[in-house]
Amino acid sequence: MSERDARRPRGADGTIRRMLGLFSAERGRLALAGALAVAVVVGTLALPVLSGRAVDCVVGPGQVDFAGLRSALGLIAAALAATAVAQWALTAVTNRLAFSAVLDLRRRAFDHLQELPLSYLDSHGHGDVAARIVTDADMLGNGLLMAFQQLPVGLFTIVVTLVFMFALNPAIAAVVALLTPVSIFTARFIATRSARHFSGQTRLRGELTAYVEEMVGGLSAVETFETQDAVHARFAETDRALGEESFKAVFFSSLVNPTTRFANALVYAAIGIFGAFVAMGGGITVGGLSAFLGYADQYAKPFNDISGVATELQNSVACARRLFSLIDEPAEEPDAADAAVLGEPRGEVTLDHVRFGYDPARPVLTDVDLAVRPGQRIALVGETGCGKTTLINLLMRFYDVDGGSVAVDGRDVRAWTRASLRGAWGMVLQDTWMRRATVRDNVAMGRPDATLEEVRAACREAYADDFVTQLPAGYDTVLDGSASLSAGQRQLLCIARVMLARPSMLILDEATSNIDTRTELLVQRALARLMEGRTSFVVAHRLSTVRDADLICVVADGRIAERGTHEELLAAGGRYRAIYEAQFAPTE
Repeated sequence: MSERDARRPRGADGTIRRMLGLFSAERGRLALAGALAVAVVVGTLALPVLSGRAVDCVVGPGQVDFAGLRSALGLIAAALAATAVAQWALTAVTNRLAFSAVLDLRRRAFDHLQELPLSYLDSHGHGDVAARIVTDADMLGNGLLMAFQQLPVGLFTIVVTLVFMFALNPAIAAVVALLTPVSIFTARFIATRSARHFSGQTRLRGELTAYVEEMVGGLSAVETFETQDAVHARFAETDRALGEESFKAVFFSSLVNPTTRFANALVYAAIGIFGAFVAMGGGITVGGLSAFLGYADQYAKPFNDISGVATELQNSVACARRLFSLIDEPAEEPDAADAAVLGEPRGEVTLDHVRFGYDPARPVLTDVDLAVRPGQRIALVGETGCGKTTLINLLMRFYDVDGGSVAVDGRDVRAWTRASLRGAWGMVLQDTWMRRATVRDNVAMGRPDATLEEVRAACREAYADDFVTQLPAGYDTVLDGSASLSAGQRQLLCIARVMLARPSMLILDEATSNIDTRTELLVQRALARLMEGRTSFVVAHRLSTVRDADLICVVADGRIAERGTHEELLAAGGRYRAIYEAQFAPTE
């Protein structure tokens, strides 16, 4: 455990302290909110006193102190106006406090997401991560807003009301103080039992979001293989578990308010009965008792409000814990202090006894050796799951090796800055990705300053210009993520993206797998021109796309089992020839 982890607060108390820490830079607004809360409380609690005075001005028929009554009514109007203004200002300030904190936390979570290693995103559902940043942050904001608007006012109201009641009549106030713990302990007993259900609710909500996101992305496959029943069953199971947790959380939390109200009603009844005896004994006037009962009502309300805030805060704490757990995930290991910038790479790549596994107990690569000269074209072939794409991940340093080394231009990739290393490579993958932006912006992702004519030239070179010009707004058409185009069209735009960027080295991982045969032949020629003089790694299952490579490597059993040119490997009669004959042998 790192020193940072050791110092990090744990549990619900630690989460609450970190939530409070979100406002460390907002002391001015917090002080203003506190002052406004006091103003609201004082204005609200002044009303029973002023009302009591107004009542005492009416002694009986024909015995009315009109001057005193007018004065009391004027003060009541002023108190109401001042309280309304203070309440409006308090709402504005607390809104700003709550949503500024959530905005900052959401940005921190999203920014940290960009710093996380690829292993985290590979091992966590994308929908769950999105739910943390969007849904959990929203629910945290709602809880903070409710707490800011009701908690300070409630606490001040309780304290000030007690002071006023003791000033009016200490005996009746003592009865109130003695009965108050009934409300507190009742609410606390119930609230503690709903906390764990709110935590389970947020966890299951994230799982359900992740599953829905996964199914929406693979809906065509679900319908193709008629697995709707199995998909529905799993969804229903998770949804049922979420419903049960939600029911328990809401059920227990909903008991808090009516139970607290019942306890407060008992307190109010006790005050009324005891106060009546005190008034008959001359210990308090009728107006004073009226004011006292008004204070008793004001005193009881905050307990109801605070119990509601406590319930909402339990949900907010559970949401905040998920957000903080994302932020606390270890970021990608920073560049070494002496890491150099890979400015103009020659393209020399060396893999020396590389060993790697996503799970250390199950290595994917056990002993890979490869020396690549600048400008050489390397093809990686082999069965699915043999480790071809894993080698690409190591070249890009998406993962670090468990043993051995990967070097570019004679230096270990860990000795180069990640930004410069990854910037030296251009990638076209089988799994294409388009962001919600115009066609032009998507193609120019690697060169944001490219002109429209340069973008069009790259698209023409990738044979994408024809279908782009037929889109509703041409190159200014906004793509709705990956849903706007076919898989082949998206792949052509990814190829155009690399054509425009003109990187020093290339990685093509099944780069033309989604393109029709005629277009593939044309694109292959364009890619061949692009690869001239550039170190290139080509991953492919179709051997027709790699037969002209300078060196073909057959990956098997965690190592490079065979290497050579197309003709050499065919003559050797090994794995490569078996793959070749399986693809090109005539069918009977």
